[in-house]
Amino acid sequence: MAIRARLVAPPPQPKQTWPWHTLKHASVRVCQLLSGDRRMEAETYLSCGFSLREAIETQPNGWEPFGDLARVVQPGRLKGILMSSEYGTPFLAATQVFDVRPIPRKFLALDKMETAKDCFVNDGTILVTRSGSVGRSTLAHAPHRGIVISDDLLRVSAKDNRDYGWLYAYLHAPQVRAMTVGVQYGHIIKHLETSHLEALPIPTVDDVTAADFSRRVAHILDLRNEGHRLTLEAESRFEKALGPLRVIDWGDEGFTVKTSKAFFGGHRRFDASVYNPGVIAIRRHLAKHGEGFTTIAEAGYDTWVPGRYKRVPAEDGVIYRDSADLLEVSPDLMKRFADCRFGDDFGGRVKSGWILVPSSGQVYGIIGTAILATEALDNQVVSNHVIRVAPKNGISARVGYVVTALSHLLLGRPLVKALAFGSSVPEIDVDELSKLELVRLKFAEESAIADLAEASAKARADADVLEREIARDAGAIIEHFIARGGKVIA
Repeated sequence: MAIRARLVAPPPQPKQTWPWHTLKHASVRVCQLLSGDRRMEAETYLSCGFSLREAIETQPNGWEPFGDLARVVQPGRLKGILMSSEYGTPFLAATQVFDVRPIPRKFLALDKMETAKDCFVNDGTILVTRSGSVGRSTLAHAPHRGIVISDDLLRVSAKDNRDYGWLYAYLHAPQVRAMTVGVQYGHIIKHLETSHLEALPIPTVDDVTAADFSRRVAHILDLRNEGHRLTLEAESRFEKALGPLRVIDWGDEGFTVKTSKAFFGGHRRFDASVYNPGVIAIRRHLAKHGEGFTTIAEAGYDTWVPGRYKRVPAEDGVIYRDSADLLEVSPDLMKRFADCRFGDDFGGRVKSGWILVPSSGQVYGIIGTAILATEALDNQVVSNHVIRVAPKNGISARVGYVVTALSHLLLGRPLVKALAFGSSVPEIDVDELSKLELVRLKFAEESAIADLAEASAKARADADVLEREIARDAGAIIEHFIARGGKVIA
């Protein structure tokens, strides 16, 4: 059979340009390649942090290496020998240290680990991440006492107490974060060494400026410790009013549920979490020792989540907080999006006095963790994966009490987390949360608990606002130093 020629479309012309991104390029002097670490990674010299560092180091005076003012220590690497919580020493990973309320999930055999004792920290120690998202800094405070802190955090202390506050503020300046990112190394997981931090240039400041930063940083530490103390006191009063409870069976080895409860008890759920025997034991305890129940909706609260929206990155856009950012001190607020109203009548913003509950995530993590919104969130957009619980006029339970009842580690949070459904990424439904029953106490007791919880939230908010202030002031000092040829303008 003869094969006939057919008309076909010509092949497409090869693309002349790279379709995914444009090439970043620049030239550097040989002396820059041969100085310091002799780095051969192009991204080091293309980062804005490299340019900022060059601008400071080219000044003839007015600055010195960070290591001349600070001791930077990296503990020996930990060998993770795990034990049960009953016998082991609690351990916090690097990311957990930034949590407002860090909850250890691992416990170590301290006597079997040579370097573990070097991983305890004192209040006020400056901690800096050295892997992953490098250069984040925070202060060790009350929740970190007596806990093994990951070796993935560098320990920084001042050689002279005069410089303590300025060192901490300097590490929070946006220019310094850029410089730490500029000197990081590694392909998959980025790393920062003690020598990298010690070599960063830090402008010198006068005694008055240094004293002002030290005073404000000390106040941040006091506020965070006070916020933690007030939270513990509120939860202690809540637990004392209801009596102690020890849950023996959390259903780890499985449990059975009657069909009548599963299909006619109101939930009609196939998820086992809502029928967990530990959760049922908590509900029985609250019913026995409390003053009755009321749902969140009956207590006078609206609950909703914003609808879906398109996130459009914009350098001059509004600050955006993911659900994880709400539960951290010193969060990295790097995301900015063009204002698109963000799915609700409030434009994605929240108001002081609202209760915020992350509605998605893993059950051992942030999902179902209630916090109280404060002025620290003003003019910031909060993710639509966070349920808003907003008080209406004439509420019958104050927000401070509701937050405590929802977030108590034993008598509250397990009840909220039990509402989660789904396997890969569990979710909490808004309607389920609005129908969640709150245990009631005597009016005076609820008021006392609310006072403590609301004061705790205010203390933490004040600390966050003050920390943003010192970061902004430190950034202004660095900016003036570069612009004015090495002269520091306090």
